[in-house]
Amino acid sequence: MPEKETIEKARRDKREGKSVSTQAGEFVHEEIKNIREGKHGAKSAKQAIAIGLSKARRAGVDLKPQEKGEVSEKTRRSEESAYEKGQRHKPISKKRSRASEKALKKESTAAASHTALSRQAHSAAKKRSASDRSASAKKAARTRARAK
Repeated sequence: MPEKETIEKARRDKREGKSVSTQAGEFVHEEIKNIREGKHGAKSAKQAIAIGLSKARRAGVDLKPQEKGEVSEKTRRSEESAYEKGQRHKPISKKRSRASEKALKKESTAAASHTALSRQAHSAAKKRSASDRSASAKKAARTRARAK
């Protein structure tokens, strides 16, 4: 279950007109923090990010499931399920939440290390084209909040 503070931050991002990935990023940050604090672990940085995105979808962030062919069918179905639950504003099942928490407690906390996250970011960036990365950097520079 995401913290109230995280949900408020995501809602504030939405009010400010920020993208859904920025809103979902709040949940990913919370997940990384939870792993670092030892509340639970994860197999990899990728899994930690996926858990955060799933929480975002379930909390009602308008983060659409990935297209067919981009990820495995099982992952896509899981993303669709989380998205639909979030759009219905129905509370998350305590039984399911407890079961996933119990499984995650057995995992290592190394997935949220600086090295693991750095490696994940690097491998994700390598999959993008140079023009994609360039366009993203230019947009970031253009939309960056200016210090007053």
